[in-house]
Amino acid sequence: MMQALPFKEISLLGLSLCVFVLGEFDCDSIDLQRCAERTAEGTGQDHRLHAAAAILSVRLQIMEDDKVEFEQVSEASASFQGERRKIIQPASLNDPKLAKLKEVLVEWINSTLKSEHIVVQSLEEDLYDGLVLHHLLRRLAGIRLDIEEIALTSAAQTRKLETILQALNKNLELDKKPEPDTSPKWNVKLIHSRDLLASLHLLVAIVKRYQPDLALPPNVSVEVVSFEINKCGIKSDKQIEFITLQSEDADGQPNKEDPIDELLKLDAHKVDTVKKAILHFVNKNLSPLRLQVADMEKQFADGVILLLLIGQLEGFFIPLYEFHLSPDGQSEMLHNVSLALDLLNDKEIQVANVDPEDIVSQDVSATLKVLYALFKKHKNK
Repeated sequence: MMQALPFKEISLLGLSLCVFVLGEFDCDSIDLQRCAERTAEGTGQDHRLHAAAAILSVRLQIMEDDKVEFEQVSEASASFQGERRKIIQPASLNDPKLAKLKEVLVEWINSTLKSEHIVVQSLEEDLYDGLVLHHLLRRLAGIRLDIEEIALTSAAQTRKLETILQALNKNLELDKKPEPDTSPKWNVKLIHSRDLLASLHLLVAIVKRYQPDLALPPNVSVEVVSFEINKCGIKSDKQIEFITLQSEDADGQPNKEDPIDELLKLDAHKVDTVKKAILHFVNKNLSPLRLQVADMEKQFADGVILLLLIGQLEGFFIPLYEFHLSPDGQSEMLHNVSLALDLLNDKEIQVANVDPEDIVSQDVSATLKVLYALFKKHKNK
């Protein structure tokens, strides 16, 4: 027959069992239990009972803390439900190309804002409150926003960033670019949370818009883990994301987009300004021949003035029997323009993606490319 245990023994047994169950596989709890038992040795049942009760109390507190922490994580996860986030893989953070891009951008920001005594040391830590972005917008685009200079609280910083990014996105003309890869890769939440990838995308877009001549390291890419939190859990996948792009030609050499193609993407008044500068250059060099161009597209379409301009700039005379001085029909115009492009090629004046038919058909882009190539070589004449 089993002997009945005294109350204290029963209590000690129950508490010990609770401690064991709650602390199973937890080294800290097991160590705590052993320490309490050693302290209680030789001091009687009461001390052992109190020690077990103390252990249980500590363990319950740990469980309560874990519960609070779990609830906080669950709440944070819920706030990101349906949102897709990207995290740069640690190995990519050590990529020399990425380090160089960050260095170039930091130097550019500090140079741009030097007169305002603003110094950036870290792209991750110095953009989140909106101060630097606000000054860049004011300096580069001449836009002054009615916002506080220094935002101290998180709520104030978020409001400030929202105003700044609205103005920036508008000036970057993202709404005029329907291509899927031109949608913003940054937002208020990402910038404020010190997201490096979003900050880099934003700064590169600002550079391309306001200082396209700044040489950014080409082909900078990072490996990212893209994940999305939904009610069913977390979906994730790895992918390569490019921060700066530059295509390559057949020889593997960098192939930058033609500056005229870039120019024609800008506002009409900026295109007109460049066209006037090129037209001034053309008329200045044609003046010894008592010729003047007023309509760039039409007057170069037959190739005559183009041939005379090339001869004038390159210092040679083209025999009149080599071309049609008064071309009759499109075939003779094509002959003249083809000869002009051949001469440019012989003089190693590179004109990309221009056919004689483009000039004859009065294509503004093709005509500007040819004249710009001449201007670039002979602008100091």
